[in-house]
Amino acid sequence: MLKLRQILSNLRASFWFVPSLIVLVSIILAIALIEADTAGSDLWLARWPRLFGVGAEGSRQMLSTLAGSMMTVLGVTFSMTLVALTLASSQYTSRILRIFMRSKITQITLGVFAGTYTYCLIVLRTIRSIGDVEFIPGLAVFFGFVLALGSVGVLIFFIHHIASSIQASSLIASVARETCSAIDRLFPGEKEQGTEEKEEDEEQLLRLLNEKTWCAVPAEESGYIQSVDSEALLRLAREKKTIVRMECSIGDFVVQKTALASLDLEEDPDNETVTAINGAYNISIHRTIDQDPAFGVRQIVDIALKALSPGVNDTSTAVMCIDQLTSILAHLTDRQLPPSRLLKDGELRVITIVPTFESLLSDSFDQIRRSAAGNVSIMARIISALGNIASLTGSPHSRQALREQMQRIAELAERTIESPHDRTHIKMRLMLLREKLEAKPASGAEEETCDEGHS
Repeated sequence: MLKLRQILSNLRASFWFVPSLIVLVSIILAIALIEADTAGSDLWLARWPRLFGVGAEGSRQMLSTLAGSMMTVLGVTFSMTLVALTLASSQYTSRILRIFMRSKITQITLGVFAGTYTYCLIVLRTIRSIGDVEFIPGLAVFFGFVLALGSVGVLIFFIHHIASSIQASSLIASVARETCSAIDRLFPGEKEQGTEEKEEDEEQLLRLLNEKTWCAVPAEESGYIQSVDSEALLRLAREKKTIVRMECSIGDFVVQKTALASLDLEEDPDNETVTAINGAYNISIHRTIDQDPAFGVRQIVDIALKALSPGVNDTSTAVMCIDQLTSILAHLTDRQLPPSRLLKDGELRVITIVPTFESLLSDSFDQIRRSAAGNVSIMARIISALGNIASLTGSPHSRQALREQMQRIAELAERTIESPHDRTHIKMRLMLLREKLEAKPASGAEEETCDEGHS
């Protein structure tokens, strides 16, 4: 099932699958309409001669013109798509190209033009004129004209879509929406009070696990881990009466023949067990957001780093990235993250590596902060982001992570901001953030959400 879902996800992200389906539908439609004309529909079509009364020569010319036009427009559409991909890759980051490839509008547009071209060719070859005997599928010819008019509307909308999609705000928001959707899908439950693991229990478990004998299961191929079937690992661990410990998390790059997981066994696992463990992992050359929200964060951070580079120096784009990262982290504060230990029949069977709020917070702001030396606007925006997140979480671990981020911003400001006025401005913001972290979290999100005028 995991492999099937991954295949479907890859098909949705391909340029060829949806257009191929539309071409197939156009072929079926053309054959059906031709058969309808053959069955004697010309008796009632003759009632509207202005719509269906075109001759054989006129039908050929019209369909030939439409087919040639569709191929020309299809070439223009491909060119526009490639230009958009090139601009997005060079201006932002190559990691966002998957957004354009997954765009249903782009896929449907290509499919409509290719389908109309195919439809016209099929109908064109059925028009016959031998002496006084003619066969003109009037209904099919008229529908080809309708498809051509619809294709004009699709082309206009596609131009609008391309112009909108290459804007920084649209790209960043699109990645953020996909990341939040992945969070909703992976962590649907709301956080319950008292569910965080105690440090004493964690230390006791680590001591217990260190005493066990672990046998490594090598990876059969190199690539990024896109997803893991935890249920399959649970079943295998129960059948083998052992414990499976993940050595690499989703999103990590695993090298062939290195440890993918470890088993609590006295001797090396057999080939069947190694194959079963590898079968629970889906490894590819690409990372995806489907089970890896950290990859969505990574894409937005890459855009921010590109914007803060000396060659670009686009602070506004970096600010938009911080805003969307804040939205993602705020979306995560009330979610119950999966446990790192999976039990079956009351016994520990699988030890996983799960994303945490602390790790995603670090992924979101650490690199941006390092690239924001002396940039007052970016520092102020990160401080505001930390304040917004602090107002939504009461978790001691999460608040401690926010305090650590605050301390790093304070150290960076003290070290890199030369203007006394700007330094005082940042200190005031840090003081307000410190008070917010010491206070109890608010019940709502009515905090510093409109802070652009003070950056």
